[in-house]
Amino acid sequence: MKWAATNFGHIVGSRPLDVITARSAVAVGELLSFAGPRGLAVSARGGGQALFRQGQAHGGYVVDMAGLDDVRCEPAERTLTAGAGALWRDVVRAALAEGLAPPVLPDHLGGSVGGVLSTGGYGGSSHRYGLVADWVREVEVVTGTGELLVCSPDRRPDLFHAVLAGLGQCALIVRATLALLPAPTHVRRYRLYYDSPNTFVTDQRRLARDSRFSHVAGQVRPDLAGSWRYMIEAVAPHPGRPSTERPRIDDEPLIGELDHDRDTEEIADLSYREYLHRLDRDERLLRATGEWDRPHPWFTMLLPEEAVPSFVPAVLSEDAQQGLRVCGTVQLRPLTGRALRTPLLRRPEGELLCLFSLMRTAPPGAPDVVKRLVDANRALYERARALGGVLLPGAALPMTPQDWRSHFGPAWPDLVHAKDRYDPYRVLTRGYGLWA
Repeated sequence: MKWAATNFGHIVGSRPLDVITARSAVAVGELLSFAGPRGLAVSARGGGQALFRQGQAHGGYVVDMAGLDDVRCEPAERTLTAGAGALWRDVVRAALAEGLAPPVLPDHLGGSVGGVLSTGGYGGSSHRYGLVADWVREVEVVTGTGELLVCSPDRRPDLFHAVLAGLGQCALIVRATLALLPAPTHVRRYRLYYDSPNTFVTDQRRLARDSRFSHVAGQVRPDLAGSWRYMIEAVAPHPGRPSTERPRIDDEPLIGELDHDRDTEEIADLSYREYLHRLDRDERLLRATGEWDRPHPWFTMLLPEEAVPSFVPAVLSEDAQQGLRVCGTVQLRPLTGRALRTPLLRRPEGELLCLFSLMRTAPPGAPDVVKRLVDANRALYERARALGGVLLPGAALPMTPQDWRSHFGPAWPDLVHAKDRYDPYRVLTRGYGLWA
């Protein structure tokens, strides 16, 4: 049970009464029928990727969803149905075997289907296709009273929209059906480097506003001079390698108009499977060095794009972020407002947005350092809000009920109504701290 008392964040621990292995949706319903009237907290655990206390159930029950890992692809219908405990690498394996793939996939394939859908889910194609959750056709859930229900946009739509990006507040996902699209066999990946954040943002938006690239993401990386460089990663499908020759693709129409440093550009051809599994090697390395099991006080915001060229360099110049120069990753990727359709996903006003993520690793046995970084997250949250930024739930940041009311804004009454209807005992996923 010790493994269920913590998570990938390794910041906050808890003491659940017990860990229940989910053998079926019915078993999950039986647990909630028991726990609900008794006021005992219940949280689902899939890939264990939570950063703070989001998936914990102190004094209650953690439901291990790993047993609900069935995956079934229906190529004729271009859909895939997966249990909540299935990992995204299982989804990719089943879909690619049929020449298909979900339109949006999380970068890291070690998370669970239920966990990602409960938070929304971003990926390299989100600038075109929105959230992972935007492509869900149907979900099977267990409510806080233990009732097993199926919902979709046309069947119990209030519950459907309360579950996707709903942080596990109204029901636990036990199975989901996703739409699929034809998958490319190979892709060409470009990594383009910039010294100026203004030029980086301009070019990243150029690539995100049309269809030349299927995936567009970005990072900010330290350079040897003590400053930061900005890198666009852009991916375009191509028909594959003819024998041993590199495909004859004219790169000029794809990147010729851009203002990156042409002396440092990196171009590589990969199978689409290789590209989707691009973080597997990094995970193996982090596990081997022990960094995987260290505290991860990560923080992610959605920002108005116009704020990025001044806000991001200012943040990265602060003392609290200097550890990122040695260990960690800074993500900065473009998003388009109209592509983000899931109602409970909160975002800044306007169409031109950026996801800004500080993915830090703190040293082991240094709780004072972790506390300083969590405190820095709070200060950064307040500054970003003043610029119109919106938190991506799941960060290493304690939130009060008032914070959450402000976060959800006009969507708050609908969430409260769904909570009252489907989890009247308020036992589900208490770790987020939405309710007093």
